[in-house]
Amino acid sequence: MNPFQLRRWRRLGSASLIALSLGACGGGGDDAAVTPTPVPTPAPTPAPQADARPNIIVILADDLGYSDLGAFGGEISTPNLDALAGEGRLLTDFHSAATCSPTRSMLMSGTTHHLAGLGTMAEALAPHQQGKPGYEGYLNDNSLSVASLLKDAGYHTYMAGKWHLGLDEAHSARARGFESSYTLLQGGGSHFAAVAGKAQTYDAVTYRENGALVQVPDNFFSTNFYTDKLISYIDQNKADGKPFFAYAAYTAPHWPLQAPADFIDRYKGRYDAGYDAIRLARIAKQKSLGIIPADFEANAPLPATAANPLWSQLSAEQKQSEARKMEVYAAMVENLDWNIGRLIAYLKQTGKYDNTFIFFMSDNGAEGSNGIFANNASTDNSLGNYGKVLSNIQYGKRWAEVSAAPFRLWKGVSAEGGISVPAIVRLPSQTGPQRAFTRVGTVRDIAPTLLELAQVKDPGTSYQGRTVNPITGRSLLPALKNQVADVHPADEIIADELFGSAYVRRDNWKLLWVEKPQGPGAWQLYDLGRDRAEIHDLSASRPDIVGALKDGWKDYVGKNGVIVAPTSGLRVQ
Repeated sequence: MNPFQLRRWRRLGSASLIALSLGACGGGGDDAAVTPTPVPTPAPTPAPQADARPNIIVILADDLGYSDLGAFGGEISTPNLDALAGEGRLLTDFHSAATCSPTRSMLMSGTTHHLAGLGTMAEALAPHQQGKPGYEGYLNDNSLSVASLLKDAGYHTYMAGKWHLGLDEAHSARARGFESSYTLLQGGGSHFAAVAGKAQTYDAVTYRENGALVQVPDNFFSTNFYTDKLISYIDQNKADGKPFFAYAAYTAPHWPLQAPADFIDRYKGRYDAGYDAIRLARIAKQKSLGIIPADFEANAPLPATAANPLWSQLSAEQKQSEARKMEVYAAMVENLDWNIGRLIAYLKQTGKYDNTFIFFMSDNGAEGSNGIFANNASTDNSLGNYGKVLSNIQYGKRWAEVSAAPFRLWKGVSAEGGISVPAIVRLPSQTGPQRAFTRVGTVRDIAPTLLELAQVKDPGTSYQGRTVNPITGRSLLPALKNQVADVHPADEIIADELFGSAYVRRDNWKLLWVEKPQGPGAWQLYDLGRDRAEIHDLSASRPDIVGALKDGWKDYVGKNGVIVAPTSGLRVQ
């Protein structure tokens, strides 16, 4: 074969090459008589075009107090969240609802929970609220879901953890836009799998995976399992070029206080100094970190009662029990941080971290329920079993005061200790810390922030042919990018109510109503710019501000259908 024929051989397909070979060897005529037929080459399948929009992860802790993380002044080991804060930004004046499902409804919908269907928790619906609009007990059909909007816009949408926004499939995570989800439907349950023959009240909970009812595996520990699930969901589509929205809705550190034994052992003896010593140490660290001003005036602990004695009033045995409860709680928080570290490590290993927006927060303030939650023949609440399988404990009001530092009161109350939550945000490609964002933000702001990040148009009052409640939160993105100093105008009214505890805020002025016995059952006025601990009631000296904020309260009630108890003093305010 001459060089010219060799070059043609290399250029042609196999069938033509056979014909050319035969002709060159004299098997059917000379070379000029051969007319080869090219074999068409299949067009290559184009690689998926990467969508440049950022991935989004929202991480929600359950009942985590304001000061529990290291970055917010706590002594608990939280290196991964502290590192996230070091690459991102703290939000030091960020607010949730006073309890979990109302917060979750606002996170999903971007509007007030009184319109979204969780005017109160489903478990707490009173007769005068049942059947009323906004009190359906689930994320209602009049409300948007940010998961649905992101899915419509081409995002993968994943969730693992606590849903608490509806028990049936019609109101499940899948129905509200999550393509893959593993969810706890109720508000809380055991962090371990049920033990055969040892049924607990906290075992009577329901899980769904992608619509189907499922049972957790025998080796279940909630925080570990939810992390595994979320990573597996992200991993299954990691190469298709589409961005994702992942919602990690952890149930830690919600009661029952339970954690892997090796995490608990790390805190042995750490809380023997008692409530006051730990709380004061946290406040001092918050001042040194700049979380609160150096001259911040913090509340004193609540007065001692028979149900809530001071540390000095406890016996040695009681101190041992109380310290152990806090050791378990701290272990839950550290395990939560460890799992968040696993999630972040996965993103880095797969090259997705740099283009991922991460938002972390707690769903409300610290849990203030007291002591041992339940005790029966199947429960092992012996001191040596605290935090392990079959234990069922809480850490009580005194430790909740510590977690809520430097604020007062706790979950279920509209005081700052109940609604001020730790929040951390990291923008895509951000590698260094920004100064803390100290202006007010609310959980309603998350949905519009995510939509702006994803370049998704706010649908306003109409979605898929039906009228919906509009998003009323404001995107935080301009402030996070330092384009503006604040996203909430100084004259904007921010208000809320739950369980008869209400507040109205305009700029730094806050009008607060707390029912007896935790409060006076009357409006109190605080200047949060100078007194965020809510110590100095200015209602008598500033009747002008009280009057203006009460007008704001009436407007909020009228627009959002707030229904308070007939016996509440709020009813006539």
